[in-house]
Amino acid sequence: MELGKKKSFFGRLSQKIGDVVMGRPSIDEEMYEELEEALITSDIGMETTMNIIERLREEVKRKWPEPEEVGGILRDIIAEMMDKGEANRLCGDTPLVILMIGINGGGKTTSIGKIAHKCKEQGKSVLLAAADTFRAAAADQLEIWAERVGVNMIRHQEGSDPSAVIFDAIQAAKARNTDVLICDTAGRLQNKKNLMDELAKMNRIIEREYPEAARETLLVLDATTGKNAVSQAKEFNDGTELTGIVLTKLDGTAKGGIVVTITDEFDLPVKFIGVGEGIDDLKEFDAQDFAGGIFDE
Repeated sequence: MELGKKKSFFGRLSQKIGDVVMGRPSIDEEMYEELEEALITSDIGMETTMNIIERLREEVKRKWPEPEEVGGILRDIIAEMMDKGEANRLCGDTPLVILMIGINGGGKTTSIGKIAHKCKEQGKSVLLAAADTFRAAAADQLEIWAERVGVNMIRHQEGSDPSAVIFDAIQAAKARNTDVLICDTAGRLQNKKNLMDELAKMNRIIEREYPEAARETLLVLDATTGKNAVSQAKEFNDGTELTGIVLTKLDGTAKGGIVVTITDEFDLPVKFIGVGEGIDDLKEFDAQDFAGGIFDE
């Protein structure tokens, strides 16, 4: 995972922690308080920050480190917190159905195109389903990505039943022996209940029509929205069974600590991180690499 484009976040948090620990004669309560502030102001939530600091206190008691070694301990704690093992990887089984969810404007359509590109590079056949039929031009935008990547797409008329698109896409995927079916979904309906009901209906159709397929339900979140991303994660996690997060727009404008919060509070793996606009700028998430980048300039 290339870290250069995320230097803004890493530089800020690394500098904050360095300012707290360097030159301090001993590890004291004031240091813990200043570290809490550094983490919270980097978009790491209060509860997650408390978890990190509590684990730091335990490690300090166990290791008796020098103050300047605290940054390395924090790095290891954060890496362990975000490392979900194989769950951080996109399911490698085929056939695979990926249901992409998230609010409008979060980078969902772009992420679908980039994931399709990754799968195709791995030699897998890919089909897209344009099941966001409520948003004007949503299918057109997805079709642009389908053409760019060189994959096929199933679409209906604007305003048609999204679940009917999923049904037809499944039949096409089975008929063509497609490896990966990626389904776009609506990001906003009249209210939250309508949206969650629509997602539930799609899931029932996938379970009924394609029970042999492996499943991923990925929530796309915009890192620049900060704590709003946590609220979105909670709402969608309550409404459907998420298997992972795609965090977009982590390109220097975001504080980035939201990654740590979401993995901790919801025990959800981050699958991909978007670090730019290019087709190859969706990177597989690596907890050690990510945490290391926070503390290493």
